[in-house]
Amino acid sequence: MLGMAATIPSDEPARLRAGDTWKWTRTLGDYPAGTWTLKYRFKNAAGGFEITATADGTDHAVTVAAATTGAYAAGSYQWIAWVESGAEKYTVDEGTLEVEPDYRSGTATAALDDRSHARKTLAALQAWIEGRDPAVAEYEIAGRRMKYISVKDLLMLLDRYRSEVAREDDAARLASGLPGKNKLYVRFTGN
Repeated sequence: MLGMAATIPSDEPARLRAGDTWKWTRTLGDYPAGTWTLKYRFKNAAGGFEITATADGTDHAVTVAAATTGAYAAGSYQWIAWVESGAEKYTVDEGTLEVEPDYRSGTATAALDDRSHARKTLAALQAWIEGRDPAVAEYEIAGRRMKYISVKDLLMLLDRYRSEVAREDDAARLASGLPGKNKLYVRFTGN
């Protein structure tokens, strides 16, 4: 809808894109803006960032410029929200945020690998298997010892990541309104 203003969510979004302007508001009846300041801290294994809301009447308004979010790394973040007033601080919420990659950064022909961790790991495991002899569990050359993962452990990892990729595919199908492909089988046993 060109020319129309975007609806500003009244809660923290679960997914946002790096390089977009981020906006949402929070109404915290016990902690009105003007008296309390709302802050967020987002973290994952690679790093994190912090956001401070501004007062919009008694609501807390979050606006993060596109230039700022463009520097955020894509990935899944855990977040915590808290309010401050003087020396008092109270946690008010927590959750997760998926930051999607900014396709506008770099050049139009630059490559971007936005596959999930599960897809990347499954591909890496499959490539490793194709390039190695899985029957060789350990060897030594000139006093340097190299150990490989056991075939049993390797098969368990493959199964795990194949299942994760299948769940992702199912979730994507369901999100687009299509029926899921994976079926859940339940076996009842009597005592």
